[in-house]
Amino acid sequence: MATPPPPAPQAPAPADPTAPRVSRRALVGGGLAALVLGGSWALWQRAARFPPDTTPGGAYLRIAVNITEGKVRDCFAYLEDQAQHAAYSIRDYRKRASDRIAASYPEPERTRLLDAYQAHANAPDGADVWLEMAQRRGWVGRMRRDLSGVAKVEQSGERATIETARGTRYGFRRRENGIWGLTLFTADLLAEAERAARDAEVVEKAAGDYERGK
Repeated sequence: MATPPPPAPQAPAPADPTAPRVSRRALVGGGLAALVLGGSWALWQRAARFPPDTTPGGAYLRIAVNITEGKVRDCFAYLEDQAQHAAYSIRDYRKRASDRIAASYPEPERTRLLDAYQAHANAPDGADVWLEMAQRRGWVGRMRRDLSGVAKVEQSGERATIETARGTRYGFRRRENGIWGLTLFTADLLAEAERAARDAEVVEKAAGDYERGK
């Protein structure tokens, strides 16, 4: 008995002209959108695990994350108001003194003082003053060693204390905008602002003397 021949290959069915077409550009765009949405979802999930920064614990956790990730400048938003104002005052006093020195001081005093003041005088923002001091004075390393999870929160009115799992205690004060701010470095920043103010007065007097002596 003869074997029947194999069936002839079927031609592909013609495309349905009414079916929507997906272009390569749309596919690529869709992939990028999925990546963006995935990244946003991950960020949202992370943020959702944090209490709001209008609580002491939420502010502390954001400081801890910023220190851990090397974003020290971002911690400035979580310093108390007095500390932030002091950082801006340092910048302003150093800028004022530097302008007078540049205009009236003779060399080599002129260059020596301008070099000493430039880090703060040329700072774009109070946060940059904070960053320079935190790095130079070893505050970053100190915090990185001490930071750990929140074990206890004690709050009394506008003040609060965070006790970490390592037993370190951090003081916070409620800022005017409702965010809680760390008080740990306020005394140092205020002292530096007072020093910058005194230096600016001395510079102003000396600049006047130099100008009259010309």
